[in-house]
Amino acid sequence: MEIVFSRKTAARIMVIAMLVSILVFPISQSGAASIQADSTTEADSSSDQSFLTNESENSYGHYLQRYKDEERPREEMVIRGADYTSASEMEPEIIHELGGVSGDFVKTGESGSMEWELEVPKSGLYHIAIRYFPIEGKSSAIERELLIDGVLPFASARNLTFQRIWKNESDQILQDNRENELRPRQVEWPMWQESLLRDTEGYYEEPYVFYFSAGQHTLTLVSSREPMAIDYLKVHRYDEPSTYEEVESDYKSKGYAETSGHLIKVQGEYAAYKSSPTLYPISDRSSPSTEPYDVSKIKMNTIGGNNWRVPGQWIAWDIEAPEDGLYRIAIKNRQELLRGIYSTRSLWIDGVIPFQEMTQIPFYYDSDWQMNVLGSEEKPYLFYMTKGKHELKLEVSLGAMAPLIRQVEASLLDINAMYRKILMITGNVPDPYRDYQLDKQIPDMVGIFQEQSDILYGVSKELVRLTGEKSDKTAILDKTAYQLADLAKKPETVQKRLSQFKINVGSVGAWILQVREQPLEIDYLALASSDVELSEADASASKKIVHEVSSFFHSFFEDYDTIGNMAQDEQSITVWIGTGRDQAQVLKAMIDDTFTPLTGVGVNLKLVNQDVLLRASLAGEGPDVAMQVGNDVPVNFGMRNAAEDLSQFPGYETVVQQFRDSAIVPYRFEDKVFALPEQQIFNMLFYRKDILEELKLEPPQTWDDVYAMIPVLQKHHMDFALPIAQTTGVPVLEANRAFAMLLYQMDGSFYLNNGAKSGLDTEIGLDAFKKWTDFYTSYKLPLIFDFPMRFRTGEMPVGIQDYTFYNYLSVSAPEIKGLWEFVPVPGTVQQDGSIRRDVASGGTAAIMLKQAKNKDAAWEFMKWWVGKDAQVRFGREMEGLMGAAARYPTANIEALKELPWPARNYRSLEEQWKWVQGVPEVPGGYFTGRHLDNALREVINNGTNTADSLYDYVQEIDYEIAQKRGEFNLE
Repeated sequence: MEIVFSRKTAARIMVIAMLVSILVFPISQSGAASIQADSTTEADSSSDQSFLTNESENSYGHYLQRYKDEERPREEMVIRGADYTSASEMEPEIIHELGGVSGDFVKTGESGSMEWELEVPKSGLYHIAIRYFPIEGKSSAIERELLIDGVLPFASARNLTFQRIWKNESDQILQDNRENELRPRQVEWPMWQESLLRDTEGYYEEPYVFYFSAGQHTLTLVSSREPMAIDYLKVHRYDEPSTYEEVESDYKSKGYAETSGHLIKVQGEYAAYKSSPTLYPISDRSSPSTEPYDVSKIKMNTIGGNNWRVPGQWIAWDIEAPEDGLYRIAIKNRQELLRGIYSTRSLWIDGVIPFQEMTQIPFYYDSDWQMNVLGSEEKPYLFYMTKGKHELKLEVSLGAMAPLIRQVEASLLDINAMYRKILMITGNVPDPYRDYQLDKQIPDMVGIFQEQSDILYGVSKELVRLTGEKSDKTAILDKTAYQLADLAKKPETVQKRLSQFKINVGSVGAWILQVREQPLEIDYLALASSDVELSEADASASKKIVHEVSSFFHSFFEDYDTIGNMAQDEQSITVWIGTGRDQAQVLKAMIDDTFTPLTGVGVNLKLVNQDVLLRASLAGEGPDVAMQVGNDVPVNFGMRNAAEDLSQFPGYETVVQQFRDSAIVPYRFEDKVFALPEQQIFNMLFYRKDILEELKLEPPQTWDDVYAMIPVLQKHHMDFALPIAQTTGVPVLEANRAFAMLLYQMDGSFYLNNGAKSGLDTEIGLDAFKKWTDFYTSYKLPLIFDFPMRFRTGEMPVGIQDYTFYNYLSVSAPEIKGLWEFVPVPGTVQQDGSIRRDVASGGTAAIMLKQAKNKDAAWEFMKWWVGKDAQVRFGREMEGLMGAAARYPTANIEALKELPWPARNYRSLEEQWKWVQGVPEVPGGYFTGRHLDNALREVINNGTNTADSLYDYVQEIDYEIAQKRGEFNLE
């Protein structure tokens, strides 16, 4: 039967249909490219989500579970390193004497692989130990990957770490000429070590076990970083230490007696060896109880602190036992950085853990110094020592926290995976009035929320049991667990609470980072007989009051801005550094032991906020040399006759050959050069390997690849990140590096006629600007975003960021370790088929002020500072001091090669560095970055034509340039 509607009725039906379609299928706010995604069926969306589930089949925990019923045979197989069967991309060298030991050892390189044959007599689980010698390299820990029969047994076998050994350069702590003690430099002290393969992260207390079936196998070590020599590989069974009860019984059976009347102290700062150069002596002036003590002078009187927090780090001391017998061990310590959690250490005596209880020694939070007698005051543990020297070693351990952290990290991966599943349906900005029916779209959502809530509540309760208190650490877990349980009860509210959910998940990620760190500061260790009374750890109230009053009084007379020795002679120069005290102390030590003895020039190094440099120079109170100034400073000072032209000094041409031409560009103006580059920072492409692999995408090589990738990412409610300019906290807004990348790849330039006019309104400039704005108008890329967080959660699995982002990820994102990579940026295809990958660079520089009194001495200092040797040493010592987060982005070509980059990552950096271009500084150039940003926002916010917008703002730039050139009498 045919139904006929009136025109009015038909119109009403059409309107109702349109409203229904808008309510049920609203267009996602993530942009035009996501319209195609919304046209897919819900079933398609569900099938696309499969890659987001947390696959942990390759984890060590899963590996242990798979082989949990296998026996652990007592057979022992030793393979000599020199008996390797093959090597790939490596030229092994057989050495017959090393470290004072004779034999046949094989030297392995920092890249490539080596293989050995192994005959296993009986199937089962075995431990593997390697006896190695750290060959001189780039001063970082040695890293290897282990393959068994050509296969990675579990994911964390990709990151096996072998420590180097460090010690104080001098047995005595030296003083400067103001009676302040100088932090001793840390030097490598290589020696043979036997190391069991174990978890680098510290999540598993027991060394790794590996399953071998009976028969022949191959072991392959793949070099990731640093060279080392190998004596042997040992496949065997490692036995856990006995309990104290068993050891105490053994003492009695052997007739060991307690000693009497002995108290031997060893000061923490005089550690014999340590596993990292970051474990240097430090100064504490907060308490009068530290030994040695001075109310105003700097004394290197403790060791550890926040630097001694990473699982696997250790410090060893030599202590002399006066006679055979049983002793107590006491440690004067302070753990004031980790509230709500205790720090854990393992104790080794002469290379052995004496009994099981010493694998997990807790040090509880307290702002005051504590005397920790191992065991308890009432019933301390006793340790048998023979007369003579013994080594006491304390190693950072996660202890009872390890299984809790493992559980929370696994939960976080599951919660993140569910978060991304939800995003695939709701988008980044969900419609709060739409019922997405998420519990039906994602059938396992409610179950996972409830399961993870129960897990987090359980971890929180266990944490309270272990520490005896509730704290901010348990509050984070409880808050997230409560929200997960509530979301499981009310799944219809998920889209309304997604932003708070993301914040809570981020808090759990921060919780993992905080709890993994186990800081501890040590004043001294004591070996004491049971009848000797130990002194109080903390000072009395009266002593504290006297200390505070005296400290306040002396603060008016002590100069804490000047670092190290104060030079008084006429040849001395004054240098300002504006970064931090750690950097200043490292540099001052380098000056005093290298530069001054070499040249006879004394240097007064001062830690000064660089914002005062301009005012100090105008007042005639500035330094001779200012270090680590921004790229905008040198030319602006030079044009005002406040900075010296360095190109006139002898040896200039030789000095600048150490850098790429691009590093000098920001400091050159009209044949004058006003600075020498210290750092050069440029962009790289970062991507999540796991997510791209599941999306069946490759890292983009060209911009056409990027255009093809963005819709695929947006279909899954993910984004591509382009670099954005820093708009807050900077005196000058730099030219956007994403635009600079496109401009340079198209052979454009920022300025024409030697800086007399902007080059942005040329045909190339307009074309580059159009391509840049299209990313935000046509492809709807976000203009403001938190790339570090969104990269970690997987919302932005691909993005362009400066290469120091590598440092952040290495330290602050352990949950995605091994899941990301960085490579050169996408480029523009040339007529010959090659790809041009130009990027702009930023950085810092050193300048010589015009008012410098001894310019020849200042020039000698600048040459020394930017040279390879000084840059390598500074870079290594800063990384040793502050960890991988402080890896130094030097501008010196040869120095970067010597810094501890893994070989694969350095090759990527080197490849990109060839394409780096500097952004020139010109009079009035500070308008360029500002108005380029204004032009972009004009196009995005008001829909203005790109050519019109850019033309208008280029007129402003040209006007300012003309004004400034007139002010400085430039033609």
